[in-house]
Amino acid sequence: MRNSRRVGFTLIELLVVIAIIAILIGLLVPAVQKVREAANRTQCTNNLKQIGVAFHAYHGDRLYFPPGFSSASATLDGPSMGPGWGWAAHLLPYLEQGPLYKQINFGLDIAHPANAAARTTSMSVFLCPSDSPAGLTFWTKNAAGAPICEIAFGNYVGMAGVYEVTAFPDTGNGAQGVLLRNSRVRFADMTDGSSQTFFVGERGSRQSPMTTWVGAVTGACVPPVLNPSYSIEGEGVLVLTNSGTIAEGRVANNPQEHVEDTNSAHTTGVNWLFGDGSVRGVHNSISPTVWVAFTTRAGNEAVVWPE
Repeated sequence: MRNSRRVGFTLIELLVVIAIIAILIGLLVPAVQKVREAANRTQCTNNLKQIGVAFHAYHGDRLYFPPGFSSASATLDGPSMGPGWGWAAHLLPYLEQGPLYKQINFGLDIAHPANAAARTTSMSVFLCPSDSPAGLTFWTKNAAGAPICEIAFGNYVGMAGVYEVTAFPDTGNGAQGVLLRNSRVRFADMTDGSSQTFFVGERGSRQSPMTTWVGAVTGACVPPVLNPSYSIEGEGVLVLTNSGTIAEGRVANNPQEHVEDTNSAHTTGVNWLFGDGSVRGVHNSISPTVWVAFTTRAGNEAVVWPE
């Protein structure tokens, strides 16, 4: 009678193999995530560069940049009365989105049924691949909480200036950026220099889920998300941001969690398009003084990049 011997792994050997595989996976995952984030950051940078080319092409045709958003008001810095279309909507023909641009009736309010298809169209050029929004569209609501209309989400907002967009949509309270309500800023108006002036930066959905490329929906309210103690913001915050004062220290990815602040999922900072068309990563540790200096278009600050 022949003796048969079973060949195989013992329990200890199997556990050792599993442990080795787990260690290798633990080493591999961070490397893969790092490569993926680098690719996402590059794509985000490319999106902003395309937007920068579109800004320059728009200026080349009209001799001024598009408004932060277009909307009537009975008084200076008063409540908006529509139609509300934002800077990105005005740039569509220069982003190879001519057909979508022609769908928009700019004479009608964003919320008008005739503009329903256009305002809910999502475009990759306005989305940072590092972000994970809950959806590609969201509903705007008025002060009473009643829905107004559904619009497409977007990750990029224009710089209006130092002070609150809600309170000073037209004037920026004297410390203006490039994109305000009904603005027509020219290169000549950027006396600080185009390479020293913010145009468009990132805003992530975790902190600011009500961000869009479409425009400032008339009567819309933007509630704080991460810090309910803050005030509800107005419709201009849907497409614009402000830097805050030097004393406030609301730099890139700051911990204060204002719904209108720029922020991103990138680990080191926030990508920003400057007026000369360059895109630079603004680090989380940037000096508030330099941060505010980049915000204004004619603040006469002396800024050196990098710090």
